[in-house]
Amino acid sequence: MEISFKGKRILVTGAGQGIGRGIAVELWRAGANIVALSRTRSHLEALQSEYPSIDIVDVDVADWNKTREVVESLGHFDALVNNAAIAICDPFFECTSEAYDKTFNVNVKAVLNISQIVAKKMVENKTRGAIVNISSQASKAALKDHTIYSASKAALDALTRAMALELGPHGIRVNAVNPTVIMTEMGKIGWSEPVRANEMKAKIPLNRFGEVSEVVNAVVFLLSEKASMINGVELPIDGGFLAT
Repeated sequence: MEISFKGKRILVTGAGQGIGRGIAVELWRAGANIVALSRTRSHLEALQSEYPSIDIVDVDVADWNKTREVVESLGHFDALVNNAAIAICDPFFECTSEAYDKTFNVNVKAVLNISQIVAKKMVENKTRGAIVNISSQASKAALKDHTIYSASKAALDALTRAMALELGPHGIRVNAVNPTVIMTEMGKIGWSEPVRANEMKAKIPLNRFGEVSEVVNAVVFLLSEKASMINGVELPIDGGFLAT
């Protein structure tokens, strides 16, 4: 199956490293004009040094007003990937108000903020666009020490469904992907310890964690016209974890 995004302009958040970087690069390879957004300038500069035609923008998406100003200035997009996220993994009794607010500001509120701006311009330009939100299997199953993170991703799933309902009549599709553990820098926060990692793998029928490319390929498909009737789904990329 050949997928092309030639002539399409796509915004990818959290694109400095990990899954977001992989998505930005693969979409670029498929012909898209990419704007990579991240909080960390050095990560973006490293990306651009390899792929000079990728545009880069640094902003902390937790800052609602600054993010609105920056994203508004970027103009019209044909597609959006909301990948920026943080993971604060604390036991239930150690969860704090500060950790809750920080997590939800990035994992949920920023998605609403950025999507409002991008989708509004899609509607104004009569663009039949696509948005993919990067969620997690943690939204569907309880994981130890993931209370706040899991809650934020469950909220993101609900936001995805609401966006699909309201933006669908404008020809804008909105979907989420829900990966299992992917050993990016974020993945290592919760899953580097061998005993814990092996316990999780034992619950995955494929008996392994996922690769960045396996998430990237699903996102590329959902953004493409090949997925033209797929709207409002939450797609597990979990090796069967949720099936057991």
